[in-house]
Amino acid sequence: MTADIESLVLEHLRAMRGDIADIKQRLDRMDLRMSVMEQTLGGLYALSASDRETLQTVIHRVERIERRLELTDH
Repeated sequence: MTADIESLVLEHLRAMRGDIADIKQRLDRMDLRMSVMEQTLGGLYALSASDRETLQTVIHRVERIERRLELTDH
C-alpha cells in the first residue's frame, strides 16, 4: 500500500510540475505581449506630443495672421 501511495504522490507531483511549466510558458508569452504593448503605447505618446506641438504651431500662425489682418477683437 505504501508503494501505491508513493506512486500516487509522484504522479500528482509530475502533474503539478507540468502545470507549473505550462503556467510559466503562458506568463512568458504574456510578458512579451506586455512589452510590445508598452512599446506601442510609448510610440503613441510620442506621436501625440508631436501632434500637439504641430497643432500649437498652427494655432500661433493663425493667430499671427488674424492679428496682421486685424481680424481679432484684441
